[in-house]
Amino acid sequence: MADTRVDIDSFLARPLIARIATPGPTLRPVWFLWEDACFWWLTDTGNHLHRSVREGKPLVLLVDACDLDTGEVIAVTARGQAEVLALDVELARRKLSRYLGDDETTWDPRFAGGLELPSTRLMRLAPTSIVAKDMSYNP
Repeated sequence: MADTRVDIDSFLARPLIARIATPGPTLRPVWFLWEDACFWWLTDTGNHLHRSVREGKPLVLLVDACDLDTGEVIAVTARGQAEVLALDVELARRKLSRYLGDDETTWDPRFAGGLELPSTRLMRLAPTSIVAKDMSYNP
């Protein structure tokens, strides 16, 4: 159920941080790309989130914003099961450019170099449910 005051696509186009939780528990912040009604992010085959997704555990993804100066308070919560996919370098670059800019020569080598690692994978969440809430106020 989406709050009709929230344009989910416009909100998720902003370079915000998502937090992903799985049973286990694990909670991890990620940079994400919202494309084709799916969340996309990078992972490594050696971490707990990767193992949880490979085991088919459900997850919850939260993207929120709280600006005390403007009074904007918006949260988008998505639920479902993600999948691990082979690395799509072009999609990964689109995601990274949201946060690091278009000039890859200025990117921190940790991010650009991650695309070269054999353990880097792509995760995709096509939410089975997505809820948007606008709790904004007039400061």
